[in-house]
Amino acid sequence: MKKDIRIAISGRSGCGNTTISKMLADTLNLRFINFTFRSLAIEHNIDLKKILELAASDDFWDKEVDTRQVKIAREEGGCVLGSRLAIWMLNDADLKVYLNVSHKVRVERIVEREGGNHAEVSEFTVERDKQDHDRYLRIYGINTDDYSFADLIVDADNISPQEITGMIISKIKEL
Repeated sequence: MKKDIRIAISGRSGCGNTTISKMLADTLNLRFINFTFRSLAIEHNIDLKKILELAASDDFWDKEVDTRQVKIAREEGGCVLGSRLAIWMLNDADLKVYLNVSHKVRVERIVEREGGNHAEVSEFTVERDKQDHDRYLRIYGINTDDYSFADLIVDADNISPQEITGMIISKIKEL
């Protein structure tokens, strides 16, 4: 494996993106980059839902997240960048991975991670997916429904994080 490999991992909320990216980075001893709206919410001491509301009408928030994470990823050395747009934004990534997970499983994972009731989380997730899709299309011309160009697409509903990490490592060995 080349020392300065850059791996981009994307998927919708609740897909396991952060878990897989961190696990892969730890396994391969690479930098883990996951700068997100959550990161901005913490930096600005505001709620994630408030950031999402602001992002709906102000492109600053998306551009800030996307610019910063790509800048960090392009710094010296290899990395694993996990974000909704990683495979689109880090166009020089050596490996682009998309985690495809059903709505039902994503909702279960989000409820497990953050709490809440399934119906409310499901409704919020549908709306967030739509808002994200529309914003990315408007701001960048990126259609997040088209990830067919990814080097590896993992249908991750019934696969453990360890298995997914193993699949990605196998793909890296083919490079």
